[in-house]
Amino acid sequence: MPTNWSERPEALHLHGRAYEGIDPKGGDVIVSGGWFRYQIVVRSERVYVIHITYLGF
Repeated sequence: MPTNWSERPEALHLHGRAYEGIDPKGGDVIVSGGWFRYQIVVRSERVYVIHITYLGF
């Protein structure tokens, strides 16, 4: 189930191309009228939106 963005109080900083660990877990973000799912890929310094749900209100 999607979580509310305000429940994520901390920021995480990782140096993209020098990072050697696994990518952090993505997540779901509730926005007005729907929600979206994202995935973080640190080494390519990108955040991908992989699913958008529009609820129409």
